[in-house]
Amino acid sequence: MAGRFPTDFKDRLKKKLVEQIRGRNSGFLLGAGASFLNGNGYPLAAGLWPAIRDRMQDSDKRAIDDQIPRSCSTLEEALDAIDLGGKEELPLRHRITGAIAKAFVDHKPPLEFHRTFVSRLSSRQEKRVPVFTLNYDVLMEHAADLEKCMLFDGFCGNVESYFHPTCFNDIRGRYESRRGKIISMPYRGIINLYKLHGSLGWYVDPSANLKRIRPEMSCPSGWRNLMIPPQNRKASDTGATPYASLWSDFRAHLANDSPRLLNRLVCVGYGFCDGHVNAVINTGIARTHFTLIVLAKTLSDNAFNNLRVRQNVIVVTESRSSLYGEEGIGSPDSCMFEWLSKEM
Repeated sequence: MAGRFPTDFKDRLKKKLVEQIRGRNSGFLLGAGASFLNGNGYPLAAGLWPAIRDRMQDSDKRAIDDQIPRSCSTLEEALDAIDLGGKEELPLRHRITGAIAKAFVDHKPPLEFHRTFVSRLSSRQEKRVPVFTLNYDVLMEHAADLEKCMLFDGFCGNVESYFHPTCFNDIRGRYESRRGKIISMPYRGIINLYKLHGSLGWYVDPSANLKRIRPEMSCPSGWRNLMIPPQNRKASDTGATPYASLWSDFRAHLANDSPRLLNRLVCVGYGFCDGHVNAVINTGIARTHFTLIVLAKTLSDNAFNNLRVRQNVIVVTESRSSLYGEEGIGSPDSCMFEWLSKEM
């Protein structure tokens, strides 16, 4: 019996963690840690400004540099300090997203773990598997192409892709012959990728049309990146198109839409620093039949303590963990995206 029902916290944590991440009707939320890839991927918040600084014009460099050595430690804090009002459009914000796009396009991280991740997702029996991401990169899209998995990000089209969010709910399938009858069989394991803060290759043209082109293509004259800058004001930015539709679907899966409600959400690489994201997650936690699984290398004391007291939450970090309210030791291996991709 001891083997079936381990009493050691570490064993119980691992057993329940694997059970949950493999459970049916699951959704996934990817934060920056899921694209960091042990330093081989894209930078975390603290490394974002060094990664784009030399791509900015001198006046912009001085504006940010003047803030960071004082009271700010990240690009997000510096931009908040400059944009105190947060109501009017600040051209610096668009120049920053443009620099991020150029820096990210030039970087080619390994795709091993993302390929495994999308491959495992596509083998699930659910018709649609929702993946929400706060990241701008296209690691998921590239991985899905290489694995020949069906992934939809809200854009449709052939030569010039356009935003058409109903594609998230389109029925995809094939005809089969069963006992002499032709029936339609829906595909399973289709990945719906909701890029909540925008993406590389997403643009709005001068006529306010939403377009998607290959990230490495030059931005056409007059077009603007559709990427929400790293800043506290990004919460209000999510009310604009196309973000409003994506966030509506995020809320629907966690609290608002009975046919689409998830049984669990697996958050990986997200540090719970964005209030507007946490607010949506909290609506899910408030539900009776819902489990939140958090995999993060580190969490602030405030974030960890807010989560560990919940009876339907599992938290795993490098130094400490929590299993349905019971606190215990950390798990350096299973708090990472790399581990998740192999175990799910």
